[in-house]
Order: sequence, then C-alpha cells, then structure tokens
Amino acid sequence: MSTFVLVHGAWHGGWCWDRVASRLRDAGHVVHAPTLTGLSERAHLLSPLVGLDTHVEDVVRLLDVLDLTDVVLVGHSYAGQIVTAVADRRPAAVARRVYLDAFVGADGEAARDLLPETVEHHWAESAAEQGFGWLVAVRKLSVLGVTDQADVDWLLPKLTPHPWKTYTDELRLTGAVDRVPAAFIECVSWMRVFAGQADRARERGWPVHELETGHEAMVTAAPELAELLDRLAKELGA
Repeated sequence: MSTFVLVHGAWHGGWCWDRVASRLRDAGHVVHAPTLTGLSERAHLLSPLVGLDTHVEDVVRLLDVLDLTDVVLVGHSYAGQIVTAVADRRPAAVARRVYLDAFVGADGEAARDLLPETVEHHWAESAAEQGFGWLVAVRKLSVLGVTDQADVDWLLPKLTPHPWKTYTDELRLTGAVDRVPAAFIECVSWMRVFAGQADRARERGWPVHELETGHEAMVTAAPELAELLDRLAKELGA
C-alpha cells in the first residue's frame, strides 16, 4: 500500500479531503492531509508574508519530520505549484505527482501566469479591492461546480481568504522534479479553468484522466476520485 500526502488548494484546509482520505485508508493506504499555513484552522498564522515558499516548506517538513518515502503527492488547484516545488526539493521521497485540476508550472512561472486572463484579472482585482492588496476572498462555490446545498453548507463555514502572494511568487526549480513521474486529473463538468494545464500535461507525456464533476472533486466526486487515486498508486507497484 502507499502513503498519500493530499495538499489542498486556495481557501481550504486539510479537512476538505476527509471523504477521499477515509476511502483511501479503508483501502489500506496511509494518508496525510496537512492544512497550509494561514488557512482554515491555521488562519491565525496568516500574514502578508505567507507565500508559496511558506506552503512548500509546510509539506517538505511533513515529509522530513515523518520520514515519509514512496509518497503519492497529490495537489488540488493552486497546490499544483506546491507539488512541483516539493518534488523538486525531495525527489527521492516522492514516487508520483498527481495534479488534480491543478497548475502545471515551470521554473520562473507564478500561479497567476497560468490562469486564464479573465480569471487572473478577477483574482488581482479581488485582492486589490477587497483584500487589502494581499488577500483573495473566497469565490462562490457555484462557480466551482458545487451545487448540492449539503456540500455548500459543509464547505462554506470552513473556507478562509487566501494569500495573494502565493499566486505571485515564482517557482524556482533545479530540474530534479523531472525525475518524478506525474499524472493529471481534469474535472470537466464546470468552466474548466485548468483545461490549459491538462494540455500542458499531455504535451509532457503525462497520463491525463477526466472526472465528470466540478472543480471540488474531493467533495463532489469523492468515491470516483478515491478509486482513481488508488489505481494510480497501485500502478507504481505493478
């Protein structure tokens, strides 16, 4: 069985993976789902200094302190940047990278560079006008494809503003990340902000899988996502 490290995206916390994590554990896997600095139950640590490097360090320290190896490192949305950077710093500890509707960045690229222009403008405007220049307010869940009221009621009270610096900080890579196999999962039943990132994955020769759900797959399609992640992990031992 495998060790999963599940990294959440903007506004969320590690709890957002609960429905997937329980299924992976039932299948015999070890699962860690950290909450990144400044978000959700760690929102009291938020400051204008929290950036991409802060969140990369959160995950690197998790790997180091728990001495994790053969990790299936999964990043949702913004956390694609984190997965790339962590795998570059600790390639020997990561067996596979999985990008769940996530950024596929290269050296020198910031997350804002990878957003469609209209979305990037909305985020920058939100930070400037509502977030004191450094915070991005929580987006409407309906925009992300969450329509079931029970899911909205579960998610919304836990979501917190996200530090814009994480989107403006550039990736700094040595190239070691290229030694770690990768896969991409695209959520195709919403506005498909990450379609261009799925295309990048294909161009790099990564397998690309599609899920018929909105952006919040770990909430709206937990059984299907858990099954796919289990399958991807088992491929490593094939």
